[in-house]
Amino acid sequence: MAGFLVLRYDELVMTENTISKRRNQDVGKQGELEVIQLVSCPNCGKPLAELLPGFPLYDIRCTGCVFQAQVKTINSKPKGSIQGATWNIMESALKTGQLVPRLIVNFKWEEDGAEHQKIIFYPFLSKKDHLKKYFTEIKNPARSLWMFRYVNLDKAVSSVLYEK
Repeated sequence: MAGFLVLRYDELVMTENTISKRRNQDVGKQGELEVIQLVSCPNCGKPLAELLPGFPLYDIRCTGCVFQAQVKTINSKPKGSIQGATWNIMESALKTGQLVPRLIVNFKWEEDGAEHQKIIFYPFLSKKDHLKKYFTEIKNPARSLWMFRYVNLDKAVSSVLYEK
């Protein structure tokens, strides 16, 4: 059948993992947009902007200088350890001599009926002190991969960019 795209029904059915991943991506995208709206570049003070989807490691950039950062949105009080991402992308970047990306974490939580938010900037993270690689199976032993967590953030150099 030249010129036609044939899809099987099972290719159209979304699995629970796909839905969960999309939900996490939506929360992440919303968190990135909040950071862009609420804070300015920690380097020069100009507005921040989104990077194109699929840009490796970094999520936002400055409109006035070369600043770029990865943004993580966490629905909890600030803590010392948070989920990173798949290890292979970070490992590839580190092997080419890049540093661990600057990190901005958008912590959001509810306490005593009030909503709280704290956006923290971590400018100097190292592989040795702040990345912990681990192996995971994603609800299916055939689908497993290496991931990493950011650790010791409570001991890292940081700066609060926004607090509510």
